[in-house]
Amino acid sequence: MSKFLNRTALITGGSRGIGAAIVKRLAEEGANVAINYASAGSYEKAYALKEQVEEQFSVRAMVIKANVGIKAEVDHMIDEVERELGPVDILVNNAGIAPFEPFLSLSEETWDETYQTNVKSIFLTSQRVAPKMIANKYGKIINITSTASLLVTSPVIPHYISSKAAAAQLTKALAIELGKYNINVNAVGPSTVATDMCKEYLENPEILAKEIEANPMKRLGTEKQIGDAVVFLASDEAMQINGHLLMVDGGLTVKAAQPEDHMDRGAIV
Repeated sequence: MSKFLNRTALITGGSRGIGAAIVKRLAEEGANVAINYASAGSYEKAYALKEQVEEQFSVRAMVIKANVGIKAEVDHMIDEVERELGPVDILVNNAGIAPFEPFLSLSEETWDETYQTNVKSIFLTSQRVAPKMIANKYGKIINITSTASLLVTSPVIPHYISSKAAAAQLTKALAIELGKYNINVNAVGPSTVATDMCKEYLENPEILAKEIEANPMKRLGTEKQIGDAVVFLASDEAMQINGHLLMVDGGLTVKAAQPEDHMDRGAIV
């Protein structure tokens, strides 16, 4: 429980789903946590999470509202975090959206909002915390991407898929530029996880069955598994890992589509 004792972690989009799981795991390992949320409707969840980790893990926690795709709000958020918890040692860029709109009907507004949330936010938050990480000669930046960073996972979210590919490349570029300052920049790529973002999608039993069947492990990933991966990349055990996209996907992105009879012949009974 002391991997991150006296460290400050900021988790964007941290009030629910994968973000909340990351908050819990970092707090469990001793980090003081800043829980970012964007919409007024997420405040109660963020505050309940704050109270939970403070009571359960005896860490300091705070909640902070900000649209992380807007520079002025990011600047204010970081100022508040530094004032209350100290400089950010661990930044987890988890905030993301995936509105389902096919390419031919995709609006410019949806395209811009997706890139603002999924890509620009990484640029703004990372640029804002990097100077103090450089001064302290220590920093961990971990971006939550997706299997969509590597594969076209759906024909109706080209904006999301391309934004996550951009986030993965931005991760690599920052790793090269910031590595000399002892700042590790990595990413975690989940496959489908049953979070609020996917709730409506996975409520269809046929879609759920297809998602499970498509995965080599024959199961969906969990929020905690993503939190565990973040803890690893933020830890001293991963000090020499930089510019890496850690896929937590059950092998989905390394499995080529194959006829079912090929798979059946290789099964162990």
